[in-house]
Amino acid sequence: MENEHWYAMYVKMHHEKKTAEKLYKMGVKHYLPLQETVKQWSDRKKKVKEIVIPMIIFIKSDDKTRIEVLKSIPSVNGTMIDKATHKPAIIRNEEMERFMFMLDYSENTVRFCCEPLKPGEKVEVIKGPLKGLKGELIDIDGKSQVSVRLEMLGYAMVEMPVGFLKKIEDEQL
Repeated sequence: MENEHWYAMYVKMHHEKKTAEKLYKMGVKHYLPLQETVKQWSDRKKKVKEIVIPMIIFIKSDDKTRIEVLKSIPSVNGTMIDKATHKPAIIRNEEMERFMFMLDYSENTVRFCCEPLKPGEKVEVIKGPLKGLKGELIDIDGKSQVSVRLEMLGYAMVEMPVGFLKKIEDEQL
């Protein structure tokens, strides 16, 4: 539907997965960024699905459904607000698609950061499971990272060998 947009919804701590279940039962399209990681305890290792962005769940809905979610699910605290317009922040479809692609196909752990990022070179992944992903090349602690921005929220990053990347022009992103 044309009136549907992606919104970032604030959720009570440790209620993300239960909120996703409630949204599913309500028939609301949603996305909870999860990734499988291996946890090490003193006696064992275990694969667990971890939340990538704590206390945030994304929904794709019209404004009426977004308000209904706020009213009917007590664990949802609010909608992220755009500071410029003072209205609910709308996340562009292209940004969400790139973010979901990164999480679905990355073999490395994806980290999410919300501190400011100065734009770097625009790159496209040309090898490996993330082939086709477009983002920005950044360098953290001497390691190449590809980042995907989610306006209003921050950016997701994944470590990537420089040989897997090619430079692209800004308008191609």
